[in-house]
Amino acid sequence: MPPKPLGTFEPLLDLFTHHLRAERNLARNTVESYARDLRDYLGDLAGHGLSKPGDFTEQRVREHLVALGDAGLSARSVARHLAAIRTFHRFLVDEEELEADPAEEVAPPKPAKKLPEFLSLGEVDALLASPDEAKPDGCRDRAMIELMYAAGLRVSELCALRLGDVQADPGLVRVLGKGSKERIVPVGEVALRKLEEYLARGRPALLRGRTSGDLFVSRRGRRMGRIVFWRRLKGYAKKAGIGKNVSPHKLRHSFATHLLERGADLRAVQAMLGHADIGTTQIYTHVDRARLREVHAKAHPRA
Repeated sequence: MPPKPLGTFEPLLDLFTHHLRAERNLARNTVESYARDLRDYLGDLAGHGLSKPGDFTEQRVREHLVALGDAGLSARSVARHLAAIRTFHRFLVDEEELEADPAEEVAPPKPAKKLPEFLSLGEVDALLASPDEAKPDGCRDRAMIELMYAAGLRVSELCALRLGDVQADPGLVRVLGKGSKERIVPVGEVALRKLEEYLARGRPALLRGRTSGDLFVSRRGRRMGRIVFWRRLKGYAKKAGIGKNVSPHKLRHSFATHLLERGADLRAVQAMLGHADIGTTQIYTHVDRARLREVHAKAHPRA
């Protein structure tokens, strides 16, 4: 698409880009980026019959940003345009072409919160079935993945668990979360059973007579590391044929999403995740609504 004609604004843009190159010594790519964004802005204004800096207003800036968003630009790109416009306006103020920056009170658009990606129930089942439980480390990994998914733990919380942190009766795990805040999370029967199997045969085989207060240990008898677990989890995901980029945090997302999909109370999920602010937990309700819309679109005869 050919650039929009700038009319009387062309000399101002030339003066500004010369200022960026000669006085501020900015890199060529940076100057070209400024010029490209300002060509959109000034071309838009010229297209509306405007011809002088005095015609720049806050309303015109807002309308231009809305038009950029409507054209499909991301919030990040629109914010970059606004930064270029403000820099240009302030240059014109210094040159006494403008009394003040009309974009001073214009706030950049907030980037949309990215919805957390999660695994389906089938993918979780396939992932859990991947470790070879006949081997000590496979027995350990199955217990770790089960517990992480059952309690929605962060990988740092999982690896930091001590022997006394899991209480099989009544089925609770004590977690030391961010800011050294302790929380108690319920654990289901399946995770407890896999944990018992690991404690009975996997852990002793890994320790080989050594002692440790850590719940999950490596073949060297040390605490299981986060990076090692992450790598092993990715290997199991590949083995299970899961195309998504599986990470420990994605299991945590799956825990929260699956609970809410089945009617769990948002405050209860907040407590189990250890979120200080319920607003952090509310992102999962967006996922739930997105799934509802998807189901509606597929199933409703007039969707």
